[in-house]
Amino acid sequence: MNSTATRRTRLRPKLVGAPPRELFTEGVLPIQVVPNGRVRGHTLVRSLSVQLTYAAIDATFVCLVGAAMVALRFGLADPAQRHVFSQVAGHAYAGFFLLYAALVVLGCANQNLYRTPRDRSVFDESLMVARAVGAATALLILFVFITGYSDISRIVVLSAGALNVLTLSGWRYFKRRRVLSRSAGGIGVSRVLIVGAGRPGKALATWFEDNPHLGYHVCGFLDTKSSSDPRVLGTLKDLRTIALTQFADELFVTLPADREMVKTTVIQARELRLGLKLLPDLYDGLGWRAPLHTIGGFPVMDLQWQPIPAVGLAMKRAFDVLFASFILVLLSPFLLLLTVLIRLDSQGPVLYIADRVGYKGNRFRCFKFRTMCVDADARKEELRAENEREGPFFKLEEDPRITRFGRWLRRTSFDELPQLWNVLRGEMSIVGPRPHPVDDYARYSLENLRRLDVTPGLTGLWQVTARNSPSWETNMALDLEYIENWSIGLDLKILFKTIPAVLRAEGR
Repeated sequence: MNSTATRRTRLRPKLVGAPPRELFTEGVLPIQVVPNGRVRGHTLVRSLSVQLTYAAIDATFVCLVGAAMVALRFGLADPAQRHVFSQVAGHAYAGFFLLYAALVVLGCANQNLYRTPRDRSVFDESLMVARAVGAATALLILFVFITGYSDISRIVVLSAGALNVLTLSGWRYFKRRRVLSRSAGGIGVSRVLIVGAGRPGKALATWFEDNPHLGYHVCGFLDTKSSSDPRVLGTLKDLRTIALTQFADELFVTLPADREMVKTTVIQARELRLGLKLLPDLYDGLGWRAPLHTIGGFPVMDLQWQPIPAVGLAMKRAFDVLFASFILVLLSPFLLLLTVLIRLDSQGPVLYIADRVGYKGNRFRCFKFRTMCVDADARKEELRAENEREGPFFKLEEDPRITRFGRWLRRTSFDELPQLWNVLRGEMSIVGPRPHPVDDYARYSLENLRRLDVTPGLTGLWQVTARNSPSWETNMALDLEYIENWSIGLDLKILFKTIPAVLRAEGR
């Protein structure tokens, strides 16, 4: 299932353009297809900060274009002309184009241009930009005409309007190209399971595979019965196991589907915090108030939807980068001193670099100051029988592999300072569940996989409340409590509790 060749297998019927009309007849999908890009609820979740940034970019371009048009109209490249161009006229144009920028932003917001669906075409988006700019330009010309304000050149207004259409459409085009390239690289892609391996389900999978810019990767199918098709991962009874092992983000339920099955699936999706969309029915009232929209021309209805705290996550990432950068610069002399002391204490490299398992099961190279002898990994299995922790987590109080200086590094947690580089790379966060080695991950139970739903961190709820507890269940319960109740405030609370724990040298 995870091989590139299998992912690229094309299921029939192959879709080109809009989904085939027969999918919406014969009682399969009795819903009228709504045109792309203008349906409220179809847009991707965008944080307020991103929308404000887009609006600021639009306003900046409008003002720059206005300044350029005024300079061309009055020949302001010539110093003599700049002197003739009165200060009063300059202030009039400045206020005029600030008003113009505000009207353009309002027009773009009215056209829903700050919540761009991935399947909106470049032509459609450019047409919407033209409508927004055209309306703003018409209002300004009307304002000039009614007030008789002769200091404002109509030629400047019209030429600025035409150039604004090109400029605002142009930067959106390059933004879209970047989004598509990130999707092609697997960034921001939602992993989905399709419930129902019949004709509609396979057609939907083909649509997603043929249109990777939509941001969906199909992990496989679930069906009511077993199948020899390698893409059918199991039956509906296996939903929990498959959803966790595949790190699924969303479920798509395709018709025909049993009503009771769908209601059961909704309950499981809520427990697993999965998004759930279906090609739709009302299902005994579950879908009465659910938003109905289209994805790639397929009508879908959200029955279970977990809103992404996009602003909070953006703030968390910004804090991670700023905090990690500040600490690395501030402690650089101290890090250099630790490097020298590790070299003097024992033979071997200064850094211990090993694979860890992070968000959604992705492996990454984790950096730490070396606290053990160079053959520590080779000796781990022979010591596993003496493990003092429960579950897959391995820990020995008097580990014979730890060096003299390494023991002090562990007690102060200074051995983890190089992981600030992992934070800058986006592989870790300042606060989150600790990343585990690959061999410990291989011993996870099914429920343990839920701790990988978030980015791992340098410190976390477990570290500041039960760091020395041998109970794996306690570790997991605290990690899941953090995931379920995450907020910026909780991160700050954990961070403030970490500082005295480090000063007391409570690590082991």
